[in-house]
Amino acid sequence: MFAMVTGLSLAAAAGLNAYIPVLVVGLLAMFTHTVTLPHQYAWMTHGWVLAIVAVLLAAEVVFDKIAVVDHLNDAIQTLVRPAAGGAVFAATSAAGHVDSSSFMHDHSWIGWVLGIAVAFVVHLTKAGVRPAVNVGTAGTGTPVVSAVEDAVSLGMSLLAVLAPVLALIALVVFALVMIRLVRVALASRRRRRARRTAAARPG
Repeated sequence: MFAMVTGLSLAAAAGLNAYIPVLVVGLLAMFTHTVTLPHQYAWMTHGWVLAIVAVLLAAEVVFDKIAVVDHLNDAIQTLVRPAAGGAVFAATSAAGHVDSSSFMHDHSWIGWVLGIAVAFVVHLTKAGVRPAVNVGTAGTGTPVVSAVEDAVSLGMSLLAVLAPVLALIALVVFALVMIRLVRVALASRRRRRARRTAAARPG
């Protein structure tokens, strides 16, 4: 069960920021015994891979905090974040140890699918909520929300590996918050549409 929580938490973190969980997993596997990666994912511990991920993370941190630019960044990340979610889920062997069965181990592609699906849902939620934040705060809330997302991604990545029990709690809270944010964003969109409709009506 905890292996599944680790995989799901890392995938959710990737949906917010593709590079943070990859960097966390790679560094922990490289410098500690906390994470043991399957041989086919040993590339995550290579110095040049970690350096590239770190550069991409730095760019992501900057671009995602600029209103309007963040929308373009989200569009680009539509493929990157789900792919990262699938990779970290599969790399941490979460799929291979679910319920201590051999089924998931023999069908490792399922881990990729689960990771991609979770990261994609989180990404869509993030990309869908952000326009409401930008419009509602005239762009001033963009860097704040982005910083919170980065902090959540880092926190979930660390908990996923170091404290799966806490990661499970964080995952549930995260899901509830996401549902709430989606509802708020939809309500805000309906209000804006209603205002535009009312303004377009002849006096």
